[in-house]
Amino acid sequence: MSSKGWFNLEAAGGMMPETQFFEGDSAFKFLGLTRTQRLYGFVGCLVIGFVLSILGSILLLLGQLGSFAVLYTVGVLVSLAGTGFLIGFATQIKLMFKPIRLVATIVFLGSIALVFVGAFVLGNEVGCSIVFVIIEYLAYTWYSLSYIPYARSAVLKLVGMN
Repeated sequence: MSSKGWFNLEAAGGMMPETQFFEGDSAFKFLGLTRTQRLYGFVGCLVIGFVLSILGSILLLLGQLGSFAVLYTVGVLVSLAGTGFLIGFATQIKLMFKPIRLVATIVFLGSIALVFVGAFVLGNEVGCSIVFVIIEYLAYTWYSLSYIPYARSAVLKLVGMN
């Protein structure tokens, strides 16, 4: 095994199973990226999206609702675009609109739009934007749990709804 450090995916390549996250073509196939580079691209988008969302949240605390809405939404979309490195955009969209995820996807995408509505249409309503962000996080969490077997059932059982 190579001595590139503790996070060496190339050396583990023989041991890493081909999962759904590396099946098919990524959206960036034309770049000729290796599996490791695709994973780094995904993590990079995730980190950049997180930083943009945090910066947007800081602007919200400073009372700049319009800037918050733009930065926060761009951060969410950059994070979501990172999946293109793993499975491709077409595959991601197909997976998002499967019946098991359809409601969570619609609520998630709708709440992204509603953050803008709260910021620009409703006259700088901070309270509405915060409610829409909370709904967005809950919808995204529910959406993400659909990829983990029995996770939704476990959460429902945990909160006493099952």
